[in-house]
Amino acid sequence: MTEHVPAAAGAEADARRRQRREGNTLLAAMLTNGPNELIDFVLPLWAGAAIGLSATEVGVLLAVEMVLSMVFRPVSGVLADTFERRYVAAAGAALYGVSAAGYALAQSAPAAYTAAAVGGVGGALLWVSVRAIISERLAEDSAVFPRLLSSQETGAWVAFIAGLTLIGLIDYPGVFLACAAACAAAAVLLLVSPSRPERPRAGTDEGTAEGTAAAGLGAVGRRLRPMLFAVVLTMTAESAVSLLLLLHLQRGFDLEIGEIAYVFLPGAIVMSVAAEHLHRYVVRFGRSRVLMAASLSSAGFAVGLAWAPNPFVIAGLWILSGLAWAAVIPIGQAVIAEASGEQAGRGMGVYESARLLGALTGSLAAGVLYDSADWTAACLVAAVPLLAGAVVVPRAVRRLGVADVPPPAPGPPGRPEKRRGPAAADGASVPESRAETDTRTAAAEREPRRKENQREEKRKQKQKTPRQIRRELGLHAALFAVAQLVLLVLGLSWMKDLLTGDFGELLLSGGREQDSPVTGLLYGAGRLWTFILIADALWQGGRLLVLALRRPSPEGPSRPSGD
Repeated sequence: MTEHVPAAAGAEADARRRQRREGNTLLAAMLTNGPNELIDFVLPLWAGAAIGLSATEVGVLLAVEMVLSMVFRPVSGVLADTFERRYVAAAGAALYGVSAAGYALAQSAPAAYTAAAVGGVGGALLWVSVRAIISERLAEDSAVFPRLLSSQETGAWVAFIAGLTLIGLIDYPGVFLACAAACAAAAVLLLVSPSRPERPRAGTDEGTAEGTAAAGLGAVGRRLRPMLFAVVLTMTAESAVSLLLLLHLQRGFDLEIGEIAYVFLPGAIVMSVAAEHLHRYVVRFGRSRVLMAASLSSAGFAVGLAWAPNPFVIAGLWILSGLAWAAVIPIGQAVIAEASGEQAGRGMGVYESARLLGALTGSLAAGVLYDSADWTAACLVAAVPLLAGAVVVPRAVRRLGVADVPPPAPGPPGRPEKRRGPAAADGASVPESRAETDTRTAAAEREPRRKENQREEKRKQKQKTPRQIRRELGLHAALFAVAQLVLLVLGLSWMKDLLTGDFGELLLSGGREQDSPVTGLLYGAGRLWTFILIADALWQGGRLLVLALRRPSPEGPSRPSGD
């Protein structure tokens, strides 16, 4: 008993450190992916408008970042396996911030190219290390990669709404500097995260572990080759479809950059919300079946895109693609991490390089398709490799030798595992009596169970009741109404313009122009708050629906499931 309690306390402290390390990494991923996606979206427009780059020079600018990022991904994997991963990731986030600040200050093509190069290296260091950190808890929680995707996509759509709302007020340099500040905050979060606990793998001695860590990239690449081929194939098709859609919205429907962003927004929100929920289907039906269904969903999106009549239908169809990616990306990252073992950094490095190679190939193919074929034929051609992915991708996962059905996400923490000792497992006799063994086991298990009950009670107390949720939502709505009334009196209400003007145009655009930066900021803040309140209402409504479904009888809600 005296030896078990310190060991249990040490294991509990170790688990808390790993969870805090994961939590900081997820928040850092949210803070950096938002600026990353926003900059990638506005960079071509900024490069042409602010420093006068030609179309060819804009293409070179985008290629510099992508190629350097692709080349440095495997190198980043080696660094993530050799050094403390949080330091490598923090360096990547800092370089991301330097790149964003470089765009804000750039006045010439060489300065822009330099910022792009720094961003490419920073992205390689950041994302390979972040995924390697997240993989550290994969064995105890199979839902870590869906949470990572949810964090990334949440950061993306929040950055899009905020950035595109404020870009008319603070211009491109202001947006870039705000992105740099977010990346700096992410770097600090990573630096203050706990270090990785030393946890030797079961069944390996020190010499074996050192030999495994010393293996080269070639061995990792050969082991992951089936999955890498599948990743290149599917990323080529998905990137081609995305760029085809972007070109079609711009040239076929004459949409502006903000209007195009709102077409993509529903899919991004779906990805952020659906990733963890889809993981339950992965646990229930297996990776192969979910990957097959996701490939069919992506192919259906590409086919439907060929005959979509307007941007509103396209925005709805884009949700199919978002759902597919919400399932595929976490599965791909998880199987790469499992197949790589202690070399998760190297595995993620070659995996990310394969994704970027597919993205680069797909971008080139999309341009050729858009210029040489009509819209319907281009979409159908892009759908063919997506349909082939329904066979290729599940087969690649099986060839890696990883489990098709991952373990479910853990329940409440502190639950003791029921294990037998080696002697009992072998059926050998033990010198102590059964009564002594039972007494020792009961004493060892009593303390963790007591702590588990305490945690469960605290969790129940923290969980909000439906009445509290409705009251909180009502308070938010009341504050919003008061603020909108003040803006209406000042003549700065976007809601009034939306209801009295051209609804579709005002919904997709930034609204009417203002005379000064101050009034423009107030007008834009009222518009941004509207979207935030809608998102809050949808989220809280979903929570109320879940609580209602969990309530088995009028007496009260059922015991929370722990997810």
